[in-house]
Amino acid sequence: MDIKTLTPDDNGQVDWPALSPDRKAVVTVGVFDGMHQGHRAVIGKVVELARQTDSFAVVVLFDPRPGLVHRYAAEHDGAELPADAVDVEALTGTDQRLRIMRDLGVDVVLQVRYSLAFAAKSYRFFLGQMVGRVGMRTLVLGADAAMGNNREGTIKAIDTLAQATGVFELVVVDDRGPGEVRIPADARPEAPTEPGEPQDPTAGMTKAQLRAWSKRHQGRRTRAWSSTNVRYLLGHGRIKDANAILGRPHAVEGVVVHGEERGRTLGFPTANLGERLDGYLPVDGVYAGWLVDLGPEESFGLASDQAGPDAAGAEEPAAKLHPYDDRGASARCAADSPYRWPAAISIGTKPTFSEQTGLHERVAEAYAITEDGSWLDLYGHRVRVEFAGFLHPMVRYDGVDQLIDALNSYVDQTRRLTA
Repeated sequence: MDIKTLTPDDNGQVDWPALSPDRKAVVTVGVFDGMHQGHRAVIGKVVELARQTDSFAVVVLFDPRPGLVHRYAAEHDGAELPADAVDVEALTGTDQRLRIMRDLGVDVVLQVRYSLAFAAKSYRFFLGQMVGRVGMRTLVLGADAAMGNNREGTIKAIDTLAQATGVFELVVVDDRGPGEVRIPADARPEAPTEPGEPQDPTAGMTKAQLRAWSKRHQGRRTRAWSSTNVRYLLGHGRIKDANAILGRPHAVEGVVVHGEERGRTLGFPTANLGERLDGYLPVDGVYAGWLVDLGPEESFGLASDQAGPDAAGAEEPAAKLHPYDDRGASARCAADSPYRWPAAISIGTKPTFSEQTGLHERVAEAYAITEDGSWLDLYGHRVRVEFAGFLHPMVRYDGVDQLIDALNSYVDQTRRLTA
C-alpha cells in the first residue's frame, strides 16, 4: 500500500497526485474513525470493484476529524486547529486505521490534513479534482455520507452530478448495520458501579418502555454501526458491545513511561502509558485485555510517507507516493506473537489537569501476565493495549492485603477472558 500526506494551501487547494495515465481509480472518502464494520464494508466494496476493473483501490482519509476542526473554530473565533492539538475523542489513531486499510487490500491512501479552507470547497470542485487528477471513475460511499461545503454533497446530490456528467459512477453501500440505537442527548462517560460487563439498559424493554426511556433521557436515534455509538459504549464500560461493532478488540497505543512504581512493590509491575495516546480511553475501571510491545518509540519517529531528499540530494516531488511501513506492528499484534501478553488493565483519573487537553489527566496502566511471572522492561517502548471486557469499577481498599487479593482476582479473570 502506498500513502501520501497532503496539506491544503491557504485557499484549500490540494496538490493531488496523478496515479497513472492508463489505470483508473475506485475511490472512497472519509475519516473512518474506529474502522468499524460499516467502514470496512465500504472499503471492502472499493477493493472488490477495483479488482474487478484492474483499478487502484483508493481511500481519501481526512485527519484530523472534521468535527474537531469545526468545533475548535467555533470556540476560537474561526481559528484553524493547531497542528499539535490532541483529539481525545478519536477512537483510533491514524496508524491503526492505516494498518487495517492495508490488510483490507487498499492500494493507495491519500491522507489530507483537514482544514477550514479545504472544507469550504464545494463537493463539485472536490469530485472534479478526484476525476481529473486522481483518475476516479467510481466513487463508493456509505448510505448517509455527505461532503463539501456545508455538507451539501449528499448522496442524492452526488448521484445527480454523476448521472449528469457521466464521468464517474456512484456506488452506495448499506453500512448502517443492524438498525439504530438510542443514545441520551447529554451522554457523558459514566463508570459502572458494579463488577462485570455492563448490560444495555434498554435490553428487554417493550416499545412503550423504550419510548418512556427515550423521553426521560432525551434519547436520539443513532446508527448501531457508528463511531458515536462505539464512543458511547466505551464511555460506559461496555467493551464487548463496542468490540462487536468494531469487529475486533478496541485498543489504545502509547509510550511506556516511569510511574510511581507502586505496582512493582506489590508484585504487580505495570506498564504505565504516557499522557498522549492514540485511541479513545474507555471510562475509568479495571479491564481484561492484552498488552503488545510494538518496539522502541524511536523506530516510530519518522513517518513513512514523509518526503525527503533522494539519493542525489534533491528534494522529492511533493505529490510522490511512498510505501506504507507499519514498522512491524502488525506482526507483533498477531495472536501468536511473542510480543503479546494477556493483561489486567487499570484506567483512572488524576485530580490534576493536562496542559494539552485542559481536562483531568487520565492514567492507563497494564500488568502483563507472563508465563514465568517476569517483569517486562518496556520503558520507552510503544505499546498497544487491547480491551476484552470490563472487570471492576475503581475502588479504594482498606489495606495492602485486600488490594493484593483484588489484583490476584483481576489476573485470574483476565486469564479466563483472554484464553
